[in-house]
Amino acid sequence: MSEIKYITTPLTEETVKDLHAGDFVRITGPIYTARDAAHKRMYEALGRGEALPFDVKGNVIYYVGPSPTKPGEVVGSAGPTTSGRMDKYTPTMIEQGMKGMIGKGFRNDAVVEACKKHHAVYFVAIGGAAAVISQSIRSEEMVAFEDLGPEAIRHYEVVDFPAIVGIDIEGNDVYKLEIAKYAELLNK
Repeated sequence: MSEIKYITTPLTEETVKDLHAGDFVRITGPIYTARDAAHKRMYEALGRGEALPFDVKGNVIYYVGPSPTKPGEVVGSAGPTTSGRMDKYTPTMIEQGMKGMIGKGFRNDAVVEACKKHHAVYFVAIGGAAAVISQSIRSEEMVAFEDLGPEAIRHYEVVDFPAIVGIDIEGNDVYKLEIAKYAELLNK
């Protein structure tokens, strides 16, 4: 296992330059939540020349729809959503200054190119670890689109949120790298 890198948000250029596909990270600081419906609304707002409901510059968006909060907890289980559902909107968000996103699964070529061009990173959170992940969330605040329920935009303060760098600013993709390693082992 490689060394864990402890990083803080908002992300800086220096931080993202030091992250490489496959690195294990622990994220501390503010992150925002948004899924499909929220991304669609933000994308449409930008198309109309309107401001986003929060400043994305340097920030990280977590693709999550948390389950209901139980008494005494900050948030319910908060596991990652399949990131590909946001691929249509992600290059635009990166162009607006977003430096990171957290989800699970593959990203399309347009997202990889936007990460390279604008120096953004994609973090992978482990699906099935929602209860563990939610323990790193210290506070939650509604930001926008409350009518979307679990898909609303929220502000989380996280401490040591566990993730893996999925795509780095050079366009290296941990999924493709690991599949290639596995294929090589099979061909020996």
